[in-house]
Amino acid sequence: MSTDIAERPPMPQPTPATPLLLLRVIAAVGIGLSLFQLYAAGVQPLGLFFQRPIHLGFILVLCFLVFPVFGQDRARGLLGWAIDGPLIACGVLVGLWVPSNIDIIANAIFPRQIDVVVGIITTLVVLEAARRAVGLGMTLIGAFFVVYAFAGNRGELPFLADWMPGILNHRGYTLDRLASQLTLGAEGIFGLPLGVAATFIFVFVLFGAFLEVTGAGKFFIDLAFAATGKQRGGPAKAAVIASAGMGSISGSAIANVVTTGAFTIPLMKKLGYRPAQAGGIEAAASTGGQIMPPLMGAGAFLISEFTRVPYIDIVLVSIFPAFLYFGVVYLLVHIAAVKQGMVGLPAADLPSVRKVLAEGWHFLLPLVVLVWLLVSGYSPMRVGFYAIVAVVAAASARALWSFASDGPTARGFAALCKDGLSLTLQALELGARNAVAVSIACAVAGIIVGVVGLTGLGLKFSSMMIAFSGGNMVLALLLVLLASLILGLGLPVTAAYIVLIILVGPALTSEFGIPLLIAHLVVFWYSQDSNVTPPVALAAFAGAAIAGSKPMETSFQSWKFAKGLYLIPLFMVFNESIILGGPLPLVLWNGFLAIVALTAFAACLEGFLFAPMPLWQRVLIVPGVIAVFWPDLWIEGIGVGALVALLALNWAAGRWDKASSAA
Repeated sequence: MSTDIAERPPMPQPTPATPLLLLRVIAAVGIGLSLFQLYAAGVQPLGLFFQRPIHLGFILVLCFLVFPVFGQDRARGLLGWAIDGPLIACGVLVGLWVPSNIDIIANAIFPRQIDVVVGIITTLVVLEAARRAVGLGMTLIGAFFVVYAFAGNRGELPFLADWMPGILNHRGYTLDRLASQLTLGAEGIFGLPLGVAATFIFVFVLFGAFLEVTGAGKFFIDLAFAATGKQRGGPAKAAVIASAGMGSISGSAIANVVTTGAFTIPLMKKLGYRPAQAGGIEAAASTGGQIMPPLMGAGAFLISEFTRVPYIDIVLVSIFPAFLYFGVVYLLVHIAAVKQGMVGLPAADLPSVRKVLAEGWHFLLPLVVLVWLLVSGYSPMRVGFYAIVAVVAAASARALWSFASDGPTARGFAALCKDGLSLTLQALELGARNAVAVSIACAVAGIIVGVVGLTGLGLKFSSMMIAFSGGNMVLALLLVLLASLILGLGLPVTAAYIVLIILVGPALTSEFGIPLLIAHLVVFWYSQDSNVTPPVALAAFAGAAIAGSKPMETSFQSWKFAKGLYLIPLFMVFNESIILGGPLPLVLWNGFLAIVALTAFAACLEGFLFAPMPLWQRVLIVPGVIAVFWPDLWIEGIGVGALVALLALNWAAGRWDKASSAA
């Protein structure tokens, strides 16, 4: 394995706050975690009460090593180690307790007192780890659900029952009962969310880390610039395509922004885009990476586990909506470039497609292997394992070819092997580090799942949702959107999706009749909105930092460019055949409707497509788009006819303007 030093992601360096010995310990723990996961994925699968606790133990130890109690910018000191040392020991205890006592725990009718004590310790250290790795908001939400479990007439905090509305009231539970629920079964911390994180998510995060250290990120960015750089607004279009490519190897919209944005945002500004525009475009495009198959962040794995729909089916039904999203962003970028009279970059400033492919074509092989294995029916965990093997094999073969071409020597071969081993260890550590936040978030989500199952809160929340919406599906979806935005203040996308689907999923499916898979996809899409919607817009804030623009102005720009994030889920709900299939003519008709409606909406938003669009045309587009979403064939036909007529008028106006200019 080999890559240019400039292409390698920077690894942490010794500082007064993080000495060299600590960095080596962190590296050892991270590499140990990754090797354990690879063993479980490709050699010997483990039972859930072995895989999940051991994974969480590694993650907790790594979290308390990487994130000191007083913050990463301060030396830990004696007091810091006095706090973190016992917490690290607790992480080891969490990882070993259930696997080493599984026979006793499984056969016990009532939990032992020591099991309850370890359960309390597990819950507390998970909440503290969430404060450090994910943020205080996640800890507070998890703590709220713990308190809620106690706040009934028979619970540990019965006086709180008087403060809860009747619909939220419940019997209340004791400390022993809650600790058992959260840590001695598969419905709490060691439940489905952590199970997905400890299997599918981790192995694909590790896959992304291997691609990253071998230079795949730069390959995707260079390929996007080579393909689109000469066009109007080329760097912005490259940002859209590169973010789609990076989305297939990265699990974070913010990571996409800082990776691709470091290249694209300065070039967009140089071309003529305002700083806030440049940052907003990058944030909107990077958010799309989370809904782009085949990986879709962690979402596809979770949706598959919750719905029991095969992973490959989730990937296949998500392809068209993802392309619609990126198509809308691409079109808005193009319109903005045309309106501002931009031109593309000179050919001399752009890489050659042929040269980029010649140097990095081997990065496409692991993705081909990944898709082929998925289609062949392999489990996602085994697919991730073989995809990592494919990355190592492709990079090693490429390095050996270069070595042989340059004139092999014994010293050169030794250096090549040393470099390959160094990169492999770096990828193993990077994958473990990147997995800390999502695994901790999933562990806290397990607390929420456990309390919801214990108290019946999900059904109560569904009743509240029906009452507030008055049985109107559009209002119910608006409530989901608002809830996702509020949750996004304190939760990452994965955790927001889990919490939302637990609380509102039953109502969407049973009361409003939305098919199960579509309900999950809608909630997952809406869970992304905290990346691009003011006042949260986390990905936009990252883009603003690179662009040097005002964060709030940038977030409004990202909100505009990411409009497909709000409209496409609505289209899924009212045109189910796009996702669920059906007669081919109906699927094609609905696909045509979606393309026309989103194109018209983008033109309405910008007031421009082929030529400036008069106000009356923009006003007429709005009811046309609404009609296209209406679940009635005749109304859809009238709506799409009106939109096509309006777009044709705009096209004719553009031709007339060109003819007038030429004359």
